[in-house]
Amino acid sequence: MDDLTLHHLNTTRKVFSTYKALAEKALNQVSDQEFFQTIDSESNSLALIVKHLGGNMRSRWTNYLTEDGEKPDRNRDGEFLIEEDSRASLMAGWEEGWRLAFKALDDVPDLQYVVKIRGQDHTILEAIERQVAHTSYHIGQMVFLAKHLKSDKWQNLSMPRNRK
Repeated sequence: MDDLTLHHLNTTRKVFSTYKALAEKALNQVSDQEFFQTIDSESNSLALIVKHLGGNMRSRWTNYLTEDGEKPDRNRDGEFLIEEDSRASLMAGWEEGWRLAFKALDDVPDLQYVVKIRGQDHTILEAIERQVAHTSYHIGQMVFLAKHLKSDKWQNLSMPRNRK
């Protein structure tokens, strides 16, 4: 593996780790009730976003070198429904999704290797960038929602305002 590929994969690991930790710090601040709470009828709860990201990563990164990243057993619409889900079960799916994403980075044969997502060709580089964008988008939503739910009890996740 060339140095640029190795650098990109290591950078992606750092970005994934940073966003995963950011989300988990936000989630750790909310109660179980807040975890499942929506702010209106069109919004997703933290629980649904956790479920969706876990399902998305499981689908994308399971056997990604040989199978389409949209698995036939994935029920994407079901990722936006709370049925018999508990916080623990949803967090287990979250952890499994992340485990598969990190493992995939260890298995990259070449960033130009072509994989399928929903029947369309993507280089592994494109698939990784797609996952980074998708994940960071939803984690931004999670942080915003957790901050909203905690209001004045929110504990800042980075540098607080007006501090140098």
